[in-house]
Amino acid sequence: MMDDLNDLYQQVILDHSRSPRNFRALPDANRTAQGHNPLCGDNVTLYLRCEGDVIREITFQGSGCAISKASASILTECLQGRTKQEVEALFERVRAMLTTGQAGGDDLGKLSIFAGVHKFPARVKCAILSWHAVLAALEGKSDPVSTEEGGA
Repeated sequence: MMDDLNDLYQQVILDHSRSPRNFRALPDANRTAQGHNPLCGDNVTLYLRCEGDVIREITFQGSGCAISKASASILTECLQGRTKQEVEALFERVRAMLTTGQAGGDDLGKLSIFAGVHKFPARVKCAILSWHAVLAALEGKSDPVSTEEGGA
């Protein structure tokens, strides 16, 4: 049973890595942020079109490992229509899940496929990179974020 679940999670991650959703520049973006994970070589740029504190549209471009690309892809699906406060709260839940493997009983939807990442500490930074970038974009920060500067 657990092997079947792990296989399913791997399939979802590979699917999002091979065919990432919302993988494009966003010409009318009013917020952007770049992120870099030097440990794995992941690079991501997030494009947001926000109205006030609400993300109306979010896309990304970048390169990196399967976990990094899948995380960014699923993030863009999950954050559309959310407020800055909702994103910040969700980030804390995702970070806790990535570091402990526990989703805290809360339903994280597709994001829960990353619960197993905690078993591979070097991959936690891959999975959380796009999250740090989206927070930087929402805060209007212009400097690229890095997983090696206390970001992850």
